[in-house]
Amino acid sequence: MGHTTGCTLVTGGAGFIGSHVIDSLIARGARVVCVDNFDPFYDPAIKRANLRAVATHPNFTLIEADIRDDARMRALCDEHHVDRIFHSAARAGVRPSLKDPLLYEDVNVRGTIAVLEAARHRPIKAFVFASSSSVYGGVHTVPFSETAPLSRPISPYAATKLAGELICYTYHHLYGIPITCLRFFTVYGPRQRPEMAIYQFVRLIEAGRPVPVFGDGSTKRDFTYIDDIVQGVLAALETPFPFEVFNLGESDTIALKDLIGLIEQCLGKKARIETLPAQPGDMPITYADITKAKRLLGYRPGTQIKQGLQQFAEWFRSVRRGEA
Repeated sequence: MGHTTGCTLVTGGAGFIGSHVIDSLIARGARVVCVDNFDPFYDPAIKRANLRAVATHPNFTLIEADIRDDARMRALCDEHHVDRIFHSAARAGVRPSLKDPLLYEDVNVRGTIAVLEAARHRPIKAFVFASSSSVYGGVHTVPFSETAPLSRPISPYAATKLAGELICYTYHHLYGIPITCLRFFTVYGPRQRPEMAIYQFVRLIEAGRPVPVFGDGSTKRDFTYIDDIVQGVLAALETPFPFEVFNLGESDTIALKDLIGLIEQCLGKKARIETLPAQPGDMPITYADITKAKRLLGYRPGTQIKQGLQQFAEWFRSVRRGEA
């Protein structure tokens, strides 16, 4: 494909979700520019390994840059003829956002505005923003519907993601950019960030170390397997809307204590539980209503939690064997 054809920009492309999206885009013949700043939130070597499969592909370009560098973002969008954007770069995680709210605001809000500023000077066909189920905050009606009134985020991370959605709408309204916001529900699978629950539980149970459980283990999550999320992201990039918000989840919930039980089955090992107080900012439940995504995006999640955990455990063990 020549340089005149359009190109998809993936911000945060060396991360967990971004790298899987890039693999799928490259497999479909797209030209992809990945922007990542390889910040040390977790080992940058892990992120470089995430891109190993595509690193030498002729349709793939890696640019080490910070999304907050607006001049750089605008220049690279022009240089590479960007016409689609998947914006997944962000500071992630509810608990860390309580410790460093100013950094979260800077990367997640100002960074998103910088990417939108670059986009508004381009003929963008689709802009997809990676939002989060955390925006539902104090909503008590489950499953969560996109029409729920949102003004009560309960962590700085959630507030920055909600702010990101709002500014996306503003840019759609002012400049006509077709934007889709995708609210991801607890994504897991191979390449998952090391600080996330499933990764931690598997690592600790494998090592025979105590597993910290915050609260009584009754909190419920709608865990979504990475392949299902990628399917939704690709559909959003290929089916642009003027402005829409979609939940991407499995639409199924599991309590924390039952999740640990399933991981024990997958690993064939018992967990040693260390009970700790419930954490501020944690939501008691996340549960996606995916009716709208099914109808408009053709979204069809297909990986049950047990099957997904098995695939994650196999990946985890293969990575560990590789390191050994």
